[in-house]
Amino acid sequence: TFPTNDCSSCMMGPKLVELASHRDIHILTRTTVEGIDGEPGNFKLTVKRNPRFVLEDRCTGCGECAKVCPINVPADFNLALNQRQAIYRHYPQAIPAAFAIDKRGVAPCKHACPAGISVQGYVALIAQGRYQEALNLIKQNNPLPAICGRVCNHPCEAACNRGQIDKPIATEFLHRFVADLDLRNPSPYLPEKKESKGKKVAVIGAGPGGLAAGYYLAIEGYQVTIFEAMTEAGGWLRYGIPEYRLPRDILKAEIDVIENLGVEIRYGIRLGVEIKLEDLRKDGYEAIFVAIGTQRSTKLGVPGEDLPGVFFGGEFLKEVNSGKVVEFGQRVAVVGGG
Repeated sequence: TFPTNDCSSCMMGPKLVELASHRDIHILTRTTVEGIDGEPGNFKLTVKRNPRFVLEDRCTGCGECAKVCPINVPADFNLALNQRQAIYRHYPQAIPAAFAIDKRGVAPCKHACPAGISVQGYVALIAQGRYQEALNLIKQNNPLPAICGRVCNHPCEAACNRGQIDKPIATEFLHRFVADLDLRNPSPYLPEKKESKGKKVAVIGAGPGGLAAGYYLAIEGYQVTIFEAMTEAGGWLRYGIPEYRLPRDILKAEIDVIENLGVEIRYGIRLGVEIKLEDLRKDGYEAIFVAIGTQRSTKLGVPGEDLPGVFFGGEFLKEVNSGKVVEFGQRVAVVGGG
């Protein structure tokens, strides 16, 4: 038989249980002593506590979190020959029984992402075939993943550590993959909404900023109305990006998801013309989010730029993507290689 009282768990376990149940003793885990002052019998310690990232008073120690954690790291024992999950408990008899998460910092890909998406998280979930969970994670920070999976310049890939070995992980294509997979579903993913707060919020502009505001406000339980000057939603996504780069059916599908959350979009309403801020206040809107964007082109400041036949990029794209015919001569000069 295995000898008892011969290993640290057998010897320390009962003592730790005794200490944990003592009303005057609080066990400090993930803590290092940085200084000791005083004299025998009257010490003062300076300690540094590392975060657990798990609420100790709520964790029951059931271990369900470790079963679904997609991240494996080298284990702390056995010379790191085996692995454990990023969320862990060293052994079942640990006191306290709460799990913990080790974090070295913010992943480079997440740090580089303008939306702060947990890129490393959705990549790990996709690797395990957990596509819906990957999409849910993305949409915590980005309500338009299928769009961004096509037009984002993916700075996350430039920051990817894998690029120091061979090539960066194709995070943009993975991002697009789970988003497109969801849109093929007859009932795309809709996050659970909180209980209605009974308050109305007006959003001016149905571009990416306004759509994102409507999405997250609706999830929080607000009644959202978006007022859009144009006849279709999307803002610069629709009127600034060519269709070959961003297909209109993809744009429409993601806008439909936002509308299915209960967000109302009213078209042909310009701020300061058809509606004023004071009108919205009178109509019971308790907050107004202005997301009108910056649609005017920056001019060069050179002689002749206002002559007939000179077009600026922003206005030109808006005309073309609105379906209007723009007349050119036989020879065209383009200034700028963007």
